[in-house]
Amino acid sequence: MNEPDWKHLNAVPLPLQEFQLQLEQNGVNAKQLEEWRKIPVLYQLALEELKNKIKLIQTEWKLMDGFSPIEHIKTRIKEPHSIVEKVRRKGYEVTLDNILREIHDIAGMRVVCAFVKDIYRLMDHLRTREDIRILEIKDYIAQPKPNGYQSLHVIVEVPLILFEGTRWIKVEIQLRTLAMDFWASMEHILYYKFDKKVPEHVVNGLSEAARATYELDQKMLKLRGEILSLSEEQEQADSPEHPTAAESSSKTLSLATDHTESRPQTC
Repeated sequence: MNEPDWKHLNAVPLPLQEFQLQLEQNGVNAKQLEEWRKIPVLYQLALEELKNKIKLIQTEWKLMDGFSPIEHIKTRIKEPHSIVEKVRRKGYEVTLDNILREIHDIAGMRVVCAFVKDIYRLMDHLRTREDIRILEIKDYIAQPKPNGYQSLHVIVEVPLILFEGTRWIKVEIQLRTLAMDFWASMEHILYYKFDKKVPEHVVNGLSEAARATYELDQKMLKLRGEILSLSEEQEQADSPEHPTAAESSSKTLSLATDHTESRPQTC
C-alpha cells in the first residue's frame, strides 16, 4: 500500500495532551515528552507557510494565464503512533533528534493539478524559489511503482522565523493529477477493505486501472494542446493585424478606387 493515512486532512493538530498521551502509550518517556511539545505546532505552522506560498503561485498563474492549473491542496500531520513506528522500523531510538533527521513526512501536502505538464511546471517553479529548499525528489510518474502508483514526491524544507531564530522544517509534497489522485484513493480504500491482504485479481485490476489512468492523462493533455492551438488560431484571426475575408475584400476595393481616382486625366 502506498497511500498514507489522510483521514485527518485539513484538520487542526491533535490537542497537546492527547498528543502526549499517544506518545506515552508508544513508549516515549517523560523527559523526551518535554522536547516533543513543539512538534505538532511547528509542523502545522510549516504546512500553513507552504500552503500560503502555493496559493500565491495559484494567484500569479491566474493573473498571467487567466486560470490556475492547481485544482486543490490538502494537508495532514502524521499521527504520533505512526511517527514512533516509522522511527523504530528504521532502527532508531525514539528521540526528537532522530525524528527530525530521519522522518521526512510528518507534515504532508498533496497538490492536485489538472494535467501532467502542470505538475512539472510547478516543480520547475519551486526549484527557483529561495524560500524553499528542495531536499529530495522521487518521480513515480516517470517511473511508476510496480502496482501502478503514480505521483511526484518532493521533500522540501520551509523556513519558520521564530524568536529563537529561523528553523527549517521538512514537508513532503505529493504532486499528482486528478486521475492519479482518484486511482490512489481507490487503491487506499481497497487495501483497507481487505485488511491489506488484497486478492491477486484485484491487484491485477488495479494495475490495469493505473495504465488506463496514464492513458487518460495523456489523452487529456493532447486534447488540451489541440484546444490551445485552435484558440491561438482564433485569436490571430480576430486580431486587427489579421482582417477577415470581408474586411480584406473591402480594403482591396477601396485601394482600387483610390488608385483609379488618382490617375491623371487624358484628353
